Amino acid sequence: MARDETTSGQASAPDGARSGPPRPATAVAAQLEAAVFALIDRRGPGKTLDPTEVARAVGGMHPEGWGPLMQPLRRILAALAKDGRIVIYRKGKPIDPGDIRGIYRIGRAPPP
Repeated sequence: MARDETTSGQASAPDGARSGPPRPATAVAAQLEAAVFALIDRRGPGKTLDPTEVARAVGGMHPEGWGPLMQPLRRILAALAKDGRIVIYRKGKPIDPGDIRGIYRIGRAPPP
């Protein structure tokens, strides 16, 4: 079954309240990307975060809200890592952005 380019309406405000009609995937992608950097910056230099923190910030605390955001988030993270804006870590070591699977964490890329 093909999916359309909108979310199921489950992505909601950070407090978990629904935020109206389904939003285009590009709007959700922009929210996810903004949440990545906001959370990394809030965490502080040299710290990492769990990707579910990003999905929960956009989709709310219920798994039906944040769960569907994990695959789009993974694609966004891979693109950001390929652009050198973030680093994806597994067991504390940077990994290839094309190999995001299992348990991983997100960190800000070091300055050039």
